[in-house]
Order: sequence, then C-alpha cells, then structure tokens
Amino acid sequence: MSESFKPKRPAWVDDFKAFLMRGNVVDLAVAVVIGAAFSNIVKSFVADIINPVIGLLTGGVDFSNHFITLKGAAEPTLAAAKKAGAVTLNYGAFVNTLFNFLIVGFAIFWMVRLISKLHKAPEPAPSAPPAPTPTELLLTEIRDLLKDRGAS
Repeated sequence: MSESFKPKRPAWVDDFKAFLMRGNVVDLAVAVVIGAAFSNIVKSFVADIINPVIGLLTGGVDFSNHFITLKGAAEPTLAAAKKAGAVTLNYGAFVNTLFNFLIVGFAIFWMVRLISKLHKAPEPAPSAPPAPTPTELLLTEIRDLLKDRGAS
C-alpha cells in the first residue's frame, strides 16, 4: 500500500500568512509602491523644473555639477571627474536631494492635511445616562417612602 507523503506545514507559516493578510500590512505595501513612483516624479520635478529655474535666477548655476575634487585630476564636470576616477565631494547632488526631500515633505503635508479635512470623525453614538449613585438610590427610596406615607 502506498500512501502519499505530505510533510507537515510548520505552524509559523499560518502565522506569517495571517500577518501578511492584515489590512495595515497591505496598506503599507501599497504606500511603499506609490511612494517609490512619487519619488520618481519629484526627482524629475526637481531636475527638470526647479533646478533650471534656480539656474536661471542665479545666472546659470547647475547644482548637480557642483563638486570638490578631493583626490585626482580636477575636471570641469562631475561626469568627467567620475570617468577619470577622481574622488569627489558632491555637495551639489546633496542640494538636489535636499530639494527632493523638502518637496516630498511639503506634498505629503498637504495631502495629509487635505485627507484629514475630508475625513470627519464619526459622531459618537448617544450613550445611556450613567447609573445612579448609591446616594441617589437612597434618596429616591426615602422620597418614595415619604410619598407613600403622605398618601395613606
């Protein structure tokens, strides 16, 4: 008789599956994917719109090409310095990254602000009045006794 062999699945597999299927994990995964796509949009915005405007205002300054050569031949552009194998301190690239961060932070701030204005907190359900205190119960009992005495 040949019985099919089925290995026992470890208990952690079910726990891991339950963890992945929780709503907040899926929401986080979606947020990461959207964030990565948004990051590309911001990079393009900074490189293609912000930097040219700043370059125009500052007389043609291109931040992405600002660097200090630490070791090696001094080259006119960052690409040429990298090609020559020079060690460079790329402070212009840092400025571009800082612009990216500020724009992403600003955009997220406005999105969260807009969403919080659109999402109103649900009104609390009417709750039952609180139960009477022992003193109130005693006073009610005394009142009822006095009322009964006066009626008889």
